[in-house]
Amino acid sequence: MNVCNAPKNKKEFQSYYQFRWQVLCKEWEEEPGSEQDDLEEQSFHRMIVDENEAVLAIGRLHQTDQHNGQIRYMAVAPDQQGQGSGKQILNELENIASRLGLKQLSLNARENAVSFYQQLGYSHLLFDQIKHFSMSKTINCVDDHQNELAKNLQTIWHKTIPLSKVMNLELNYYNGQFLQTSCDLLFNKNLHNTMFAGSIYTLATLTGWAWVYMQLKHFQQHFQHHFPELEIPEGDIPVVIQDTGI
Repeated sequence: MNVCNAPKNKKEFQSYYQFRWQVLCKEWEEEPGSEQDDLEEQSFHRMIVDENEAVLAIGRLHQTDQHNGQIRYMAVAPDQQGQGSGKQILNELENIASRLGLKQLSLNARENAVSFYQQLGYSHLLFDQIKHFSMSKTINCVDDHQNELAKNLQTIWHKTIPLSKVMNLELNYYNGQFLQTSCDLLFNKNLHNTMFAGSIYTLATLTGWAWVYMQLKHFQQHFQHHFPELEIPEGDIPVVIQDTGI
């Protein structure tokens, strides 16, 4: 199976956008450049290329609010359709969405692609005048997410730090090596369309706290597994600070 990656440099992005225009826009006699919009820089892009660096399939995800996202510009080379490339792109974008804490994805499917998306769990919402179907899918946690541990810490935040609950701060994903948090995009924006300084500080501080907390919990579990005869206090790991008089 060919590897699905994000385009990383100017050459790869040129190939990525050229393929998007070639497959999605050319037949409608749209000009080159029409394949891009204002959300490119804040979106997640994925592409599959073969051993000769020819693009086989592409897709894009952008976040619309804290819990929702949209998939756009899905395209597969005509000779690759039915080979699994589209599914591979979609699975990668869904995994990104799950790690971001998104709960639902939407997309607009052309009539001939509706059955493809339905097979992958997307439901049909409506049919519009230009023969595009609006479809959506509920996103579940990825398999390696330590969901129970993350939920427990998030509950501690919301019960003991009122601001975290007001911000709707969530611990979306943790797998032992990567941690992702988020907060309500609309609530935490100021009149300049940037994030409040207090929100930035709270999000950064609690994200750092979460990382240390998770690592200590992992160490505790590891220690108990290898040294079951030693007793370790249950609950939160205590930290003792001693005054040395310095």
